[in-house]
Amino acid sequence: MNWKPNPLLMIGLAAACAPIVAHAKIYVSTDQAQKILFPNKALTKNPIIITDDLQDKMRSASSIRHPFQGDRIWRTADGGWLVVDEVVGKHEMITYAVALSPTGSITGIEILEYVESYGYEVAEAQWRNQFIGKTAADPIKLNQDIQNIGGATLSCKHLTDGVKRVAVLYDLALKPAGPKAK
Repeated sequence: MNWKPNPLLMIGLAAACAPIVAHAKIYVSTDQAQKILFPNKALTKNPIIITDDLQDKMRSASSIRHPFQGDRIWRTADGGWLVVDEVVGKHEMITYAVALSPTGSITGIEILEYVESYGYEVAEAQWRNQFIGKTAADPIKLNQDIQNIGGATLSCKHLTDGVKRVAVLYDLALKPAGPKAK
């Protein structure tokens, strides 16, 4: 008996064994994000200690469970801030940077690294620009004041929640103290 391979079966086996290609991409480095978000401004690294109390307050405001790291924060001479953070997309981490004005309003967002197979549309300027001008006082909530992208719902939700937590971080820990009452 002679065995003759079925060409369709062979193609199916080859496709089943082929690696899944993800859209893993490094969009910009932290240095490049600094130059994009704060052109012609010097930034000084300004890490802060994230206490358990601060972590809890940021968690309740944003629903992000992944702990915030306080070592990737920079300040401009005029009081602007650049905060680099990470959130889980669907399965993998998304690294992004948020620029804040001296008054705490968001002036820009850059996606640094996106490793998920789907949802990379969150790196498009049109989606990121929805955050500009928002502060911790705004909802910064998906399907409320931030539009979703079909096929990227988890990345949209988690990034939106992450940006909210950075805005809350400004209010709780980065905002300059007002004048003291006498």
